[in-house]
Amino acid sequence: MSTPRHFLSLLDLSGEELEAIIERAIELKAMHKRQEPHQTLAGKVLGMVFEKSSTRTRVSFETGMIHLGGQALFLSPRDTQLGRGEPIEDSARVLSSMLDVIMIRTFEHEKLETFAKYSKVPVINALTDLYHPCQLLADIQTYVEHRGSLKGKTVAWIGDGNNMCHSYINAARRIGFTLKISTPEGFEPNSLVSRAAADHVEIVAGPLDAAKNADLVVTDVWASMGQESEAEVRHKVFKNFQVNREVMSMAKPDALFMHCLPAHRGEEVTADVLDGPQSVVWDEAENRLHSQKALLEFLLLGGFEAKH
Repeated sequence: MSTPRHFLSLLDLSGEELEAIIERAIELKAMHKRQEPHQTLAGKVLGMVFEKSSTRTRVSFETGMIHLGGQALFLSPRDTQLGRGEPIEDSARVLSSMLDVIMIRTFEHEKLETFAKYSKVPVINALTDLYHPCQLLADIQTYVEHRGSLKGKTVAWIGDGNNMCHSYINAARRIGFTLKISTPEGFEPNSLVSRAAADHVEIVAGPLDAAKNADLVVTDVWASMGQESEAEVRHKVFKNFQVNREVMSMAKPDALFMHCLPAHRGEEVTADVLDGPQSVVWDEAENRLHSQKALLEFLLLGGFEAKH
């Protein structure tokens, strides 16, 4: 039996495969808008294992499988033995004997890696504390739709050096753009992740430096899920790392703004930026659906070639 392809980080894809998935996502989106059937995964079942809740992740994966002719099962910690202490290896063996593909949204990245090691079917990272690669597929698709390839462009990351920041670092490696990161002291990205992308990543002093001549400006909430107890402290530390009109004025005139949502207007981003003409956050959110459908096809149908 062949080893399944997993999607635990963007580095699980080559640059060419990533490009092919984005091309297919754009094609699937157009087909959906034209109401053309595209039931390429008829009879397939996706298991969705959630140890961290999410609106966009559940709706996009579940809807995506329905569009593709398959089905999706929602499994919360209350619905699985994982929540009752069954070894991850055992859960992986059992679930992968019944399902065609498994999506996991959890805390520790190591837990996902262990599950994938013992799974007989593809495993998708729908968010861990280390990476959020599915969101990057949507972000890349959105930029391509509005401005073309990110290759050779400059992206500014402002805020926490978190799982989204790490995924942007991996995207910079795979696509070939420059990533300028501005975080408060003590909140820098994981050094192992950033060092591996040293040719593409620059840590800069402040948001204005990061945004200077950027083609894309990206941020995220100051306190992510599971960090609620740190929220008050983080608000003080991050108060000078807000994306506002002054920050956006440093970027190129046609620069875009992205945020993976949910957003807190007046905290990490001002309302006039989030709801302004440079913001593409609603396209970005919708594209979770289309890019993940392309990913599911890629993993279950054996990949596809990029068109040139």
